[in-house]
Amino acid sequence: MAKKVMIVEDNELNLKLFTDLLRAHQFTVEGVRDGRLALEQARMFAPDLIIMDIQLPHVSGIDLIEAMQKDPVLAAIPVMAVTAYAGKGDEERILQAGARGYLSKPVSVMKFLEAVRAIIA
Repeated sequence: MAKKVMIVEDNELNLKLFTDLLRAHQFTVEGVRDGRLALEQARMFAPDLIIMDIQLPHVSGIDLIEAMQKDPVLAAIPVMAVTAYAGKGDEERILQAGARGYLSKPVSVMKFLEAVRAIIA
Protein backbone atom coordinates (compact mmCIF):
# COMPACT_ATOMS: atom_id res chain seq x y z
CA MET A 1 0.00 0.00 0.00
CA ALA A 2 1.35 3.44 -0.96
CA LYS A 3 2.56 5.73 1.79
CA LYS A 4 0.58 8.96 2.09
CA VAL A 5 2.32 12.34 2.12
CA MET A 6 0.66 15.70 2.72
CA ILE A 7 2.52 18.77 1.46
CA VAL A 8 1.80 22.15 3.05
CA GLU A 9 3.28 24.63 0.56
CA ASP A 10 1.95 27.96 -0.71
CA ASN A 11 4.32 28.21 -3.68
CA GLU A 12 2.59 26.63 -6.68
CA LEU A 13 5.81 25.56 -8.43
CA ASN A 14 7.29 23.94 -5.32
CA LEU A 15 4.01 22.18 -4.58
CA LYS A 16 3.87 20.80 -8.14
CA LEU A 17 7.51 19.72 -8.07
CA PHE A 18 7.19 17.89 -4.73
CA THR A 19 3.84 16.35 -5.71
CA ASP A 20 5.01 15.11 -9.11
CA LEU A 21 8.25 13.75 -7.67
CA LEU A 22 6.55 11.83 -4.87
CA ARG A 23 3.80 10.46 -7.13
CA ALA A 24 6.47 9.27 -9.58
CA HIS A 25 7.90 7.24 -6.67
CA GLN A 26 4.54 5.66 -5.79
CA PHE A 27 3.50 7.91 -2.90
CA THR A 28 -0.09 9.08 -2.52
CA VAL A 29 0.08 12.86 -2.23
CA GLU A 30 -2.26 15.63 -1.14
CA GLY A 31 -1.29 19.29 -1.34
CA VAL A 32 -2.48 22.07 0.94
CA ARG A 33 -1.76 25.64 -0.18
CA ASP A 34 -3.30 27.44 2.80
CA GLY A 35 -1.67 26.63 6.13
CA ARG A 36 -4.88 27.56 7.94
CA LEU A 37 -6.42 24.38 6.50
CA ALA A 38 -3.46 22.11 7.26
CA LEU A 39 -4.57 20.63 10.60
CA GLU A 40 -8.08 19.83 9.38
CA GLN A 41 -6.73 18.33 6.13
CA ALA A 42 -4.21 16.23 8.07
CA ARG A 43 -6.99 14.78 10.24
CA MET A 44 -9.02 13.84 7.14
CA PHE A 45 -6.14 12.57 4.96
CA ALA A 46 -4.23 10.79 7.79
CA PRO A 47 -0.81 11.02 6.10
CA ASP A 48 2.27 8.99 6.98
CA LEU A 49 4.34 12.18 6.60
CA ILE A 50 3.71 15.91 6.38
CA ILE A 51 6.11 18.09 4.42
CA MET A 52 5.79 21.57 5.90
CA ASP A 53 6.89 24.86 4.42
CA ILE A 54 7.84 27.23 7.24
CA GLN A 55 7.19 30.58 5.52
CA LEU A 56 3.45 30.50 4.88
CA PRO A 57 0.99 33.38 4.61
CA HIS A 58 -1.41 33.72 7.57
CA VAL A 59 0.33 31.15 9.80
CA SER A 60 3.88 29.99 10.50
CA GLY A 61 4.86 26.41 9.72
CA ILE A 62 6.54 26.32 13.15
CA ASP A 63 3.21 27.22 14.79
CA LEU A 64 1.51 24.45 12.80
CA ILE A 65 4.13 21.90 13.87
CA GLU A 66 3.71 22.94 17.51
CA ALA A 67 -0.09 22.71 17.22
CA MET A 68 0.22 19.22 15.72
CA GLN A 69 2.40 18.10 18.63
CA LYS A 70 -0.38 19.12 21.06
CA ASP A 71 -3.09 17.30 19.08
CA PRO A 72 -3.56 13.65 20.15
CA VAL A 73 -4.57 12.61 16.62
CA LEU A 74 -1.78 14.44 14.77
CA ALA A 75 1.14 14.18 17.21
CA ALA A 76 2.27 10.80 15.87
CA ILE A 77 2.56 12.03 12.25
CA PRO A 78 6.17 12.92 11.43
CA VAL A 79 6.84 16.34 9.91
CA MET A 80 9.68 17.29 7.60
CA ALA A 81 10.23 21.03 7.35
CA VAL A 82 11.34 22.46 4.01
CA THR A 83 12.09 26.17 3.94
CA ALA A 84 13.90 28.85 2.00
CA TYR A 85 14.16 30.86 5.19
CA ALA A 86 17.25 29.27 6.71
CA GLY A 87 18.77 31.69 9.18
CA LYS A 88 21.08 30.96 12.07
CA GLY A 89 19.32 28.83 14.67
CA ASP A 90 16.28 28.13 12.47
CA GLU A 91 16.96 24.43 12.08
CA GLU A 92 17.26 24.02 15.84
CA ARG A 93 14.03 25.97 16.46
CA ILE A 94 12.17 23.93 13.84
CA LEU A 95 13.39 20.61 15.26
CA GLN A 96 12.56 21.75 18.82
CA ALA A 97 9.01 22.51 17.63
CA GLY A 98 8.67 18.82 16.75
CA ALA A 99 9.83 18.36 13.16
CA ARG A 100 11.66 15.08 12.47
CA GLY A 101 13.63 16.45 9.54
CA TYR A 102 14.71 19.72 7.98
CA LEU A 103 15.78 20.72 4.47
CA SER A 104 16.58 24.18 3.18
CA LYS A 105 15.46 25.30 -0.28
CA PRO A 106 16.53 25.01 -2.95
CA VAL A 107 16.69 21.29 -2.32
CA SER A 108 18.03 18.66 -4.70
CA VAL A 109 15.61 16.01 -5.91
CA MET A 110 17.77 13.15 -4.60
CA LYS A 111 18.27 14.75 -1.18
CA PHE A 112 14.53 15.40 -0.92
CA LEU A 113 13.64 11.77 -1.73
CA GLU A 114 16.32 10.45 0.62
CA ALA A 115 14.98 12.60 3.45
CA VAL A 116 11.39 11.45 2.84
CA ARG A 117 12.42 7.77 2.73
CA ALA A 118 14.56 8.15 5.87
CA ILE A 119 11.45 9.19 7.78
CA ILE A 120 8.86 6.81 6.26
CA ALA A 121 10.81 3.95 4.73
